Amino acid sequence: MNNKTQNIVGKRNLPKEVFLHLLAMITLYWSAIGFITLLFQCVNYLVPDVLADNFYPGRYLGPLRFAISSLIIVFPVFILTSWILYKSYMKDSEKREFKLRKWLLYFTIFTAALIIIGDLVRVIYGFLGGEITLRFILKALSVLFVASIIFGYYIDDVRRERPSKSARYFVWLASFVVLIAIIGGFLLAGSPAEQRLLRFDEQKINDLQNIQANIINYWQRKEKLPETLNDLKDSIAGYGVPIDPQTKKSYEYVVKGDLSFELCAVFNKAFNKAESSLYTQEPIYYPGNFSESWNHGIGRVCFERTIDKQLYPPLNKKID
Repeated sequence: MNNKTQNIVGKRNLPKEVFLHLLAMITLYWSAIGFITLLFQCVNYLVPDVLADNFYPGRYLGPLRFAISSLIIVFPVFILTSWILYKSYMKDSEKREFKLRKWLLYFTIFTAALIIIGDLVRVIYGFLGGEITLRFILKALSVLFVASIIFGYYIDDVRRERPSKSARYFVWLASFVVLIAIIGGFLLAGSPAEQRLLRFDEQKINDLQNIQANIINYWQRKEKLPETLNDLKDSIAGYGVPIDPQTKKSYEYVVKGDLSFELCAVFNKAFNKAESSLYTQEPIYYPGNFSESWNHGIGRVCFERTIDKQLYPPLNKKID
């Protein structure tokens, strides 16, 4: 590039171009992470692992929501920014010689190459360690696929003097793949309305657990069950009995005997820890770590409890 061209490029290397290039690269990385995360959750759904999912399968909901949110917001920003830069390059190909653009492209290629190398090393390491499950292989291929696409596209782009006209077809194809991934993510995560019902049910179980613990503590201190839930209120400790977050009504509490009581609530979804998984709609799995003693169906469900004096002895005397 001659001195005249260098001067033109230098004059046109304005803050607008700087921030557009930075925005394009940042949104590219963010979108790639979101897409890989979404692929991982699809693999978790299609190929469940008992060892990984048994303790807390609900942990996948958070990453799944992050991935969907990122692709809905960040990916269109990347496409729009890239389109603006593409139109700018078509009008003035000399802008492709910006040093910042070259640095960012080569850094992206360098990062993608490192990811590919690291992913292959991880595959071999996992294979030598006996981790040859389909789940592991699919995740490794997901990372390899995304990194290879980014590496191949930008290594081709950086060699060209003018932007490729086929880039628009690549954008349409990438957008279609991302759209399919987002739709799949929605199918796995459930609609926002369903998630809200699930959160209501989760909170109800948390409240009932809290109330149950305070009833047991009340019995240990006074050797009798509270007549009503209002007896559990403690102004000094600042404890107030929670109410149903959905109906704004008190939970049902019935004394069944000297050591027995019953707690009732109305639920939106069924829950069975032994049978459920993150993505099944019936029965549902809460994102919490609830025991099987809180299994329930849809509608009004009561949980009957009997205090074992050997497990929960009174605090003011010993039990023989």
